[in-house]
Amino acid sequence: VHKSLQRIRERKLANFIPWGPASIQVALSKKSPFVESAHRVSGLMLANHTSIASLFGRTMQQYDKLRSKGAFMSNYQHCSMFSDNFDEFDHSREIVASLIEEYQAAETPEYINWGLDSEPVSSSSSSSSSAASAAPSASSSSSASAYYK
Repeated sequence: VHKSLQRIRERKLANFIPWGPASIQVALSKKSPFVESAHRVSGLMLANHTSIASLFGRTMQQYDKLRSKGAFMSNYQHCSMFSDNFDEFDHSREIVASLIEEYQAAETPEYINWGLDSEPVSSSSSSSSSAASAAPSASSSSSASAYYK
């Protein structure tokens, strides 16, 4: 297992961030008596990555298509929050767009200084300001996110 991980690093099969350590944590254990498997050992690999940005991007594109057609919006107009407009949806879309931008910036060497010159994201409503956003943290391989804001 460790030789395989070393090969991944040497052959650059996974994109690790240039501003931090390229670490992958692996835990191996004996075969579970409760789960049937043809393998002798079980394992768990935990690594941080920024690839989730592509998933957020696809979700945002799908939202944009639905929003442009007005699909399913009548379901929300019955709620008092959306009776006048859909500003909450628009604000949430802006947050996801800024999150994607930060994930993309995290893949560059300049990320350490990213956001120092720009103003922090302001929230226009108190209910959406508590909505958590995931921030990238280590390498581009698997999934672990920290909440910020």
